[in-house]
Amino acid sequence: MSLWLQIVDTAGAALLLIGAAICLLGAIGMIRLPDVLSRSHAATKPQTLGMILVLAGVALRLRSGMDLATLGLIAFFQMLTGPVASHLVARSAYRTGQIDHGELLFDELDEQLTDSK
Repeated sequence: MSLWLQIVDTAGAALLLIGAAICLLGAIGMIRLPDVLSRSHAATKPQTLGMILVLAGVALRLRSGMDLATLGLIAFFQMLTGPVASHLVARSAYRTGQIDHGELLFDELDEQLTDSK
């Protein structure tokens, strides 16, 4: 095994470890944070970054063209669907009254909902 492959494998292992740690922090944030908006933030931002790092680490370890294409599709669809799902959860929580409006700095959705009625 050449020195270059050892460096790439070590970098892949480091990315896997860092990505898993970031996903763990996001999961802990989902458990520990108090309200829906904070939890949706913890469900989306660190999970997406952690997943991208894990996929990059796996890509460095596998190094096959078909595997890289599959990992690219996984990353694309995860980045597309994760934030959208979190946004829909936060919006439905807002519409059902589970949001404390006193803690919001800006409430642009209230103006949109009152104008449409």
